[in-house]
Amino acid sequence: MAKIISQETFDEVVKENVVEFSMNVQEAKDETVKQFEAQGINLANIIKNLTINEETGNPVLNETIEQLKTISAGGDVCSSNLPKLLDTLAFECKVSVPHRVMAAKLGANETVSHIIHLALEKREVIDSTVMQSALTAWNEIINKQPDIFNDKSLFLIIDIFSKNLGDAFTLLCLQHLKNATLLHEINRQNIMNVGILTCLKPLLKTENPEVLKETCSLLRYLILDDDVRIEFSKAHEHAKTIAAEVLVELTKLLPIKMKDTNVLSELLLTIAALTVRHEFCVQVEEAGGVKFIRDCMKEHSNSIRVSKETLKVLRALVGNDAVKNNILKDGLAKIIDEIINIHKANELFARAALHCLSTVTLRSKENSQLLFEAGAAETIVETMRLHPTSKLVQRNGAWAIRNMVSRSREQCPTFLSHGVEDILKQAMDTYPDVQYDLKAALRDLGCDVKLNEEWTGIKNKIHIEN
Repeated sequence: MAKIISQETFDEVVKENVVEFSMNVQEAKDETVKQFEAQGINLANIIKNLTINEETGNPVLNETIEQLKTISAGGDVCSSNLPKLLDTLAFECKVSVPHRVMAAKLGANETVSHIIHLALEKREVIDSTVMQSALTAWNEIINKQPDIFNDKSLFLIIDIFSKNLGDAFTLLCLQHLKNATLLHEINRQNIMNVGILTCLKPLLKTENPEVLKETCSLLRYLILDDDVRIEFSKAHEHAKTIAAEVLVELTKLLPIKMKDTNVLSELLLTIAALTVRHEFCVQVEEAGGVKFIRDCMKEHSNSIRVSKETLKVLRALVGNDAVKNNILKDGLAKIIDEIINIHKANELFARAALHCLSTVTLRSKENSQLLFEAGAAETIVETMRLHPTSKLVQRNGAWAIRNMVSRSREQCPTFLSHGVEDILKQAMDTYPDVQYDLKAALRDLGCDVKLNEEWTGIKNKIHIEN
């Protein structure tokens, strides 16, 4: 079994090489590694790239945290040295996750949060640079280690929101909450349980595009289901709660933010993520969502990002049958076909577009007919032909074809005339794991296809007579 040492032991030897043997930092590190490896010690758990103070031989990260602890304990948040120390901590934590884990073990999270708390109490005499540096460092510490987030952190952020300190501080708090929610279901539940929407709803009225984008992003983070440690998440419950509060407001922001494609994309993505129930589909439609989407598609037809997000919203809205029946009226089918033709060479867009077409036409002969009349048959086939190496494009295309022709067999000759049979058969050879979907499309097109009987039941060798 390989021997290991602690980070403290490694750092002590580096320090000895710097102070006692007058080596430079790089020489001291190299010599220390050689010494331990010669002894058969495994250094896989050691952070070897810590910045070392050339005068003392100690890691800068350790020294910085110790100085910050002294300031925090003394309450001297007016110290002129404080912003520099906080900036150094942020810089060191930005290097890697192991640096951040080490900083947290040394108490950096509690120390910095206490400094922020003290600065809030004395904000009339505190330079805003201190708060800016403290929040930045705090964000760097928690990045990719949400387990260190706790109730004190949460209530401190709520306190900052309530004091309306300005957009710069609001942005940093939003980013901190995002870091706390990623891959951590319990943090998401705790944040929702304290009524965070009370703090977030007013931010939707901001004129600052960055604040609005970060707010939308945080709303989506709160409905993630990405924590493998939790068997059942509350992602759907959170989505329902958030949608009931802000979905209509987000929809009404679409025409207001029509000129800013970055903000517009964030709004569309958030609306699609929150539309998780059929009544929410109706709310979006009644708030003018379908009309706004049509306007977005017309005005930003050359933007791949906006076009892709509009298709995601459409896919979400057809979760309600009544909305689905009205969604492609007033020329939207033609607009969708035109947009797909503009961006069909982009694989990610092609996936989303074909998935949208398959959802819109599912069990809807009327929508299938409107898209067919708009030229979607040729568009689907050409999009699949452009991406023979993309399994998802081929699968989504097969879904779209099947849903288009399943209730409209008269469309089959048109699809076949564009060479779809060869494309589907080639995809079957290339991607055997999606053969079922590809065969289903060929079957509904009326093509010759061999269908395997997946299960024939259990045949007893012993004949049982009555």
